Amino acid sequence: MKKRLLGKSGLEVSALGLGCMGMSFGYGTTPDTDEMVSLLHSAVDKGVTFFDTAEVYGPFTNEELLGKAFSSIREKVVIATKFGFDTKNEKGQEKTGGVLPVLDSRPEHIKKVADECLQRLKTDYIDLFYQHRVDLDVPIEEVAGAVKELIDAGKVKYFGLSEAGASTIRKAHAVCPVAALQNEYSLWWREPEEEIIPTLEELGIGFVPYSPLGRGFLTGNFSADTKFEDNDFRSKLPRFTEEGLQANLKFVDLLNEIAAKKNATSAQIALAWLLAQKPWIVPIPGTTKLHRLDENLAAAELELTTDDLAEIDRGASEIEAFGNRYPEALNALVGR
Repeated sequence: MKKRLLGKSGLEVSALGLGCMGMSFGYGTTPDTDEMVSLLHSAVDKGVTFFDTAEVYGPFTNEELLGKAFSSIREKVVIATKFGFDTKNEKGQEKTGGVLPVLDSRPEHIKKVADECLQRLKTDYIDLFYQHRVDLDVPIEEVAGAVKELIDAGKVKYFGLSEAGASTIRKAHAVCPVAALQNEYSLWWREPEEEIIPTLEELGIGFVPYSPLGRGFLTGNFSADTKFEDNDFRSKLPRFTEEGLQANLKFVDLLNEIAAKKNATSAQIALAWLLAQKPWIVPIPGTTKLHRLDENLAAAELELTTDDLAEIDRGASEIEAFGNRYPEALNALVGR
């Protein structure tokens, strides 16, 4: 597996990471824990070093899964986790559409969460500690200052932000260097290209796209008739309604056209396209299946030519994604 540096931070990770949320949260029926431990070990054996989790995934169970899997091989992996929600306080969930707990990035809460994360992950340091969502009730300078104290104490190595706007990134970076920003980015969500990616390039910050396969949609495995379980997060997303699925299949058709020429899959083309955008971009596709892991990782070896990339861009420019990526309540939490 090729390696990449996340901006100028010095943090080196595998060119493709592994998003672990779906192993215990968010996508319907929860997979067997032992099977997921085995999958995580297989990922390490195949060269993956970068693993993404969060306290809110479960909550807590996803971090516990990684702790179980990696405690004996801690030096081989880079673990990213996140703070920023009061997981024990469900009051006010209407602000997140009933999907997530209330925001809480008070410095004392961040430090408490860090200690709890360390226990669940069975480690004495967190490689990359993201603010999960920007909390408008707490100045970002105070958030960055709290993480800087955790770095000085040796509990955290690098600071990250998730779904933050350019102004917030700049303010945080001035207090504590931001190693990476995690935002959604894929062929069907390209908003980061407008302001975020230029800001990251200027400041030397790495970019970690989550949902690089459009929450599975860009794999081509869904149709307009696909139904999701009630506890599958996608059942609440506008793009995954029957109308949305049908309309957005144009993206899959485009990827399949390129894939046929490259002897690849649509998922591999989607990931290779992301990797080709910048050398400091590290996508984190998630999966719970070994054959999908193998398929995704093969994308790191897939070379798209200038002509291939131009063809993808031309085709994508003629497609307008149908539906918002989040319900209104969750949209309010991004780009702050």
